[in-house]
Amino acid sequence: MLALRLTRAARPAVQLRRLLVTAASAGTGLLLLSSLGHALAHPEAADAAALRLAWCAAPLAATVYLALAVARTDPGTRPRPGLSAVGLGPARLMAVSALTTALSCCLGSLLGLLFFLHLRGGLTGLPFDGAAAGLLAAGRPLPVPAAATLLAVLPVTATAAVAVALRPRDPRPPARVPRRFGRFGAVGGPAGKETFGAYGRFGTRLPQAAGDGRTATTALPETEGGRPAPENAPEPPAPETDAGSPAGLPWGVALVTAGLAAQAYAGRPAPAPALAVLLGWLLTGTGLVLAGPGLTHLCGRLLQAGRPGALRLLAGRGLMAEATRIGRPLGVVCAVASAGCALTALSGGPAPAFGPLSALGALVVGGSTLATLLTAAVEARQYRAGSTAALLRLGARPALLRGAAALRAAALPALFGPLVLAIAALSALPLSR
Repeated sequence: MLALRLTRAARPAVQLRRLLVTAASAGTGLLLLSSLGHALAHPEAADAAALRLAWCAAPLAATVYLALAVARTDPGTRPRPGLSAVGLGPARLMAVSALTTALSCCLGSLLGLLFFLHLRGGLTGLPFDGAAAGLLAAGRPLPVPAAATLLAVLPVTATAAVAVALRPRDPRPPARVPRRFGRFGAVGGPAGKETFGAYGRFGTRLPQAAGDGRTATTALPETEGGRPAPENAPEPPAPETDAGSPAGLPWGVALVTAGLAAQAYAGRPAPAPALAVLLGWLLTGTGLVLAGPGLTHLCGRLLQAGRPGALRLLAGRGLMAEATRIGRPLGVVCAVASAGCALTALSGGPAPAFGPLSALGALVVGGSTLATLLTAAVEARQYRAGSTAALLRLGARPALLRGAAALRAAALPALFGPLVLAIAALSALPLSR
């Protein structure tokens, strides 16, 4: 009931993102059911049916990724002060987010089922002059357990992904317990508790060494955890604003190279060229996803090259701070765009023409990845709200902040666009021969 109330009381932008999840779920459910219909219509071609079902993994993964991004940016299920007092702790809010995701995905799967039955003529007769009758096995009974299993894959997967990603975590890092050193070196774990009477012994009231975990009993300033800190202790370091580059860039470049090599091998007379093409695209897409944060960080550094002014400095630092949050969805969009460009280049050659189900799959994958990128941008803007407010209090002009945002939005396509075109051209070159 709480999930339904939060869903109904959300803002229009949040409702729009949830409707996008529902639409993507409907398209994915229709694709899964169409693979079942093809298997019913052609029982002798089991390999082709299994291949169709395997290709449904791409829209399924894209929809789950979109549902996870929408759940992360939902303001109604974000932990806020005072909610734990009324029983809405982090675990309860995580359950509400998972239930909201399950409702959106189940509604989309139901819509996909209704449209599938409509195309098969099970509701109001065969539409489109029966054009989809042979493709969806309109004359054969639909196995209900198989259809229910296929439709349940997406809601279960999306709900589990949201529950794992938004599970409660301890914000405090684990305390490092110092090791004790005896006469002949380290002797193991932390020191035990002092026994009764040790307080009055000689030397126990003096400040201990830096390696010991105990402190003096004099009045010392307290830290955040309530424990006394030693005198003249250094202040805790401020958070780093110029973090290092994400570590996935070398691995991403290596996987992209391996994927292009696999696709080049598929262009030769091989025993299983389709498998080599699928493996090459998978490696290339994974490499782009891993390299996305590093390339975004590099784009931020390039914006600050030379003698940057306030505009380029703000834009570059913003990209460097948001490299991990925006880089992965941007890498997914680049992988999908490069595959789409390669398929478009091959469509005029010996490759077969795309059917309506292929177009639907491309629409689901492309739309879901683009919506995920926009949702990640919304999430980055939410996390940047505090810094933006601080800059405005310090006297920064709103036009400067808008210019920095526009510069960030223009710098990313300038870097990733030629990369996508180059990878698409290299992917399509061996297959076009």
